[in-house]
Amino acid sequence: MGSRLRVAIGAFVLTCASLFLAGCSDDVGVDQHGQKVAAERLEGQWLVINYWAEWCAPCRTEIPELNAFAAAQRDNGVKVLGVNFDGLQGDELNQAAERMGISFTVLAADPAKRFELPRSEALPVTYIIDAQGKVRERLLGEQSAVGLTAKLEALRKGG
Repeated sequence: MGSRLRVAIGAFVLTCASLFLAGCSDDVGVDQHGQKVAAERLEGQWLVINYWAEWCAPCRTEIPELNAFAAAQRDNGVKVLGVNFDGLQGDELNQAAERMGISFTVLAADPAKRFELPRSEALPVTYIIDAQGKVRERLLGEQSAVGLTAKLEALRKGG
């Protein structure tokens, strides 16, 4: 077999393998328990993405509200995701989430690039992303379950 043909076949096989693996790895990383978070689990849902840190006092009082909101919205096409502002990973992330009492999914990888979220230097900050993946709202400061529910309803009605 000629060397050009071998190179062409090799390039073809490599391209096919890359495309196959890229399709299999379409995820947003892992959660605080090390479990893969597949992108397909988030598609078509409204997302509420909250950035938090243990040293942030308003974050500490906001977490129970986010837990309540996540539980109330579970069957309404809404997913609450947390992101540790300090970029904790693995066991450190899991332990911090447990200390904070977080019951919703915490992403180990920052999804800012995926959703084109602007970096915020203030905490807490919460983003609401619609079912098409468009950022609809950036909320600075502590949020409540009632306030998030009202904001979400307004946005869903076109507000």
